[in-house]
Amino acid sequence: MTSTAPETQRGQDAGDPLGEQPTSWQRRLRRFGHVPRPETSLRDRLDPPWNRPGRQVWSVLAIPPHVADRLVRWSGWGGPLLVTLVAGLLRFWRLDQPNAVIFDETYYAKDAWALVNQGYEGSWPKDVDKLILKDPSSVPIPTDPGYVVHPPVGKWIIGFGEQLFGFTPFGWRFMVAVLGTVSVLLLCRIGRRLFRSTFLGCLAGLLLAVDGLHFVMSRTALLDLIVMFFVLAAFGCLVVDRDRSRRRLAATLPVDEDGVLRPDARIAETLRLGRRPWRLAAGVMLGLAFATKWNGLYVLAAFGLMTVLWDVGARRTAGAARPYMAVLRRDLVPAFLSTVPVAIVTYIVSWTGWIVTDKGYYRNWAATEGKGSSWSWLPDWLRSLWHYENQVYDFHVGLTSGHTYESNPWSWLVLGRPVSYFYEEQTGCKESSTGKCAAEVLAIGTPLLWWLACFALAYVVWRWLFRRDWRAGAIACGVAAGWVPWFFYQERTIFLFYAVVFVPFLCLAVTMLLGAIVGPAAGTGARAELGLTGNDPTGERRRTLGAIAAGVLVLLIIWNFIYFWPLFTGTSIPEDLWRDRMWLDTWV
Repeated sequence: MTSTAPETQRGQDAGDPLGEQPTSWQRRLRRFGHVPRPETSLRDRLDPPWNRPGRQVWSVLAIPPHVADRLVRWSGWGGPLLVTLVAGLLRFWRLDQPNAVIFDETYYAKDAWALVNQGYEGSWPKDVDKLILKDPSSVPIPTDPGYVVHPPVGKWIIGFGEQLFGFTPFGWRFMVAVLGTVSVLLLCRIGRRLFRSTFLGCLAGLLLAVDGLHFVMSRTALLDLIVMFFVLAAFGCLVVDRDRSRRRLAATLPVDEDGVLRPDARIAETLRLGRRPWRLAAGVMLGLAFATKWNGLYVLAAFGLMTVLWDVGARRTAGAARPYMAVLRRDLVPAFLSTVPVAIVTYIVSWTGWIVTDKGYYRNWAATEGKGSSWSWLPDWLRSLWHYENQVYDFHVGLTSGHTYESNPWSWLVLGRPVSYFYEEQTGCKESSTGKCAAEVLAIGTPLLWWLACFALAYVVWRWLFRRDWRAGAIACGVAAGWVPWFFYQERTIFLFYAVVFVPFLCLAVTMLLGAIVGPAAGTGARAELGLTGNDPTGERRRTLGAIAAGVLVLLIIWNFIYFWPLFTGTSIPEDLWRDRMWLDTWV
């Protein structure tokens, strides 16, 4: 078990210099917990080493050193794959239940089926859901175009599952469950790279695997989990790009006669970091997120700013006297070109099915109502698409009709108002004192995990501001990008399940907090910064107690997930037990 801050990485820069003599600003921050960066090598600051489990763990388990080394090598993939296997088994268990069209599946399942069969969404008749469930082959795909208000990528993905397994609940939920499972693997690997610890990476993935909101969304054919997957994939690409660019920068810096890497202002300010395919891949992922739901645009802006600031920090660490100017000259244009235009092109390409047909909604607008426009020199399909997008934007910002399960984003973190996707009451239930049983699919996060995440976010913000930890800043950026934009549309009808986009970052925040509770290994941390050596019984006791406390918290979160399992899966339980799980009045 390891802490969130390895010995060689504690206090690692987040883009701000810390000289050997603290400034007055730094001295003022010390009252809030700010500590100067310890003396670590420049190479470790640019390319931090990976944590390795201490020998004590293997000796307690009576595992020989050569076997332990092999297990450590395998654990980088073996651990995440094991966590992913558990997540997959949970998500695919009885995926076809409830055998119903639940909540907004009534839109996306049918639109996806029309899209993969004819290239555009159709206008489905009302009350067709029961016929689809009874005999989907008897329901014809409507040829009249349907007015849809979300881009097509998410529906193409849902439709791919329908093509594989039919126009059934299992078919339209299959690909969402696949992405939900793979996102657990992504978070394990991202957390491992972020914290330089396989254990903490797997812990982050495990927390995501047992989060109720992520679980329910992984088993429902809605678009928001698909957005989450692409956002998480983009974040992972940018973290890999950060590591590789800093490693490349370290490889070009001079080494003195003692073999110690030294900063060099000229190299740090003039070096071009070359091709950065991982940032290009991030641009594609962000484009796919944007092409699933428009809130991906805010993530594109936030992540674009974040990656540029990472370049500033790298050049400053390497010795640049004017790192912002260096990034402006060397990195800003490539960063922009590899994200924004790539995302826009990806978005436009996603509309290919609508472009190549002449029956899509508003497809012929430019040749009819829009004829004679001052923009008539543009291709008709592009002008029609632009008009369609304007109409959709007006719809979204004007969507203020009330809904039973709408909620304000202020209440999301405390799970103020979850969304009931499915509810069925059964009479004649002998196990219940009321004679009734209830089956419900409730889109709600695992309460103990989310409530702990409130404290974890406070810790992350504190660590970013006063410890200058870039990892805390990255986690805070991911949460802010998925959450803050909704505060600008508080009059709009919005729901708690939109928060699934930033659930992985909540899990990273909780992981960082748990790592801090465990604390650094004996002989590291504050003792190492003070130059102290030898055994530290007090520190070892503190770490043992911290490990016990963190372990208890994780077990409580897992228990909480199991306790709410019937509400996540639509399992029928006595009404008394259902009411016991309604911890807040607003959950009913």
